[in-house]
Amino acid sequence: MAFYAPETPDLPLPPGHRFPAVKYRLLRERAVRDGLFRATGLRSSPSATLAELTRAHDPGYVHAVMSGGLCEEAIRRIGIPWSEVLVARSLATVGGSLAAARDALQHGIAGQLAGGTHHAHRDFGSGFCVFNDLAVAALTLLDEGAVRRVTILDCDVHQGDGTAAILAGVATVQTISLHGAKNFPFRKVASGVDIALADETGDVAYIEELETALDKVAQFSPDLLLYLSGADALAADRLGRLSLSAAGLRARDEAVFRFAHARGLPVSIAIGGGYAEPISITVDAYLETFRAARAVYGF
Repeated sequence: MAFYAPETPDLPLPPGHRFPAVKYRLLRERAVRDGLFRATGLRSSPSATLAELTRAHDPGYVHAVMSGGLCEEAIRRIGIPWSEVLVARSLATVGGSLAAARDALQHGIAGQLAGGTHHAHRDFGSGFCVFNDLAVAALTLLDEGAVRRVTILDCDVHQGDGTAAILAGVATVQTISLHGAKNFPFRKVASGVDIALADETGDVAYIEELETALDKVAQFSPDLLLYLSGADALAADRLGRLSLSAAGLRARDEAVFRFAHARGLPVSIAIGGGYAEPISITVDAYLETFRAARAVYGF
């Protein structure tokens, strides 16, 4: 099963804004046109509830987001102007990750056509991220007793600082970030495992480091893997700099899925960042992640 944000308008952004909001709509349209989820289903994401959000976020911050009460500095830090569309999509992103995680526990593999908002901290947003969908999903499922241990494997090219900060000290969640050493955020927060990569790392070295990360997952032995794939490691990405080819990115995804499938480890996918020009390159990479999952799991 896969989930997508409700068909709201694209985020209203000023001319020249660097966030490619259109990519979510294009991804959904391509997935439907290609019949990618014909066998498993593609559903609209539910909105996260207040109770779910406040497992990971300060109630005052949540209220400010919901009511339009964020100060100018808080909006600047998020990097996207406040709007009702932003609120609706942020709630759906968190709800989509939680719904996909529940579906993965039942069927082994699931995901959403959004998610990976790993720069959102407990009481502020950052880096185009308002609420932290994977932190909320992990804490909610732990609180409900659906799982005992969760690993968040973050392969977005930008370090998962918000996820690391929110989940610091939570022994039942393993946070792993495989990211560009010199990329945003420039003030990083220590994850459980951080693998910082040099610019121009390329396919071979990247996959070697990924194997190290997967060994750490095996040692932790989680009940659920939340996989933030990220398309921004591509050589064509404006904000990436790790220089992976499309084949290298596909090899990364297949390695993660083969690892999880062989161990009977449920995995839920969030797509994370992607800023290539044209944006169709990023959309293609997102689709390839789900095609890699289909190849391994046979759905």
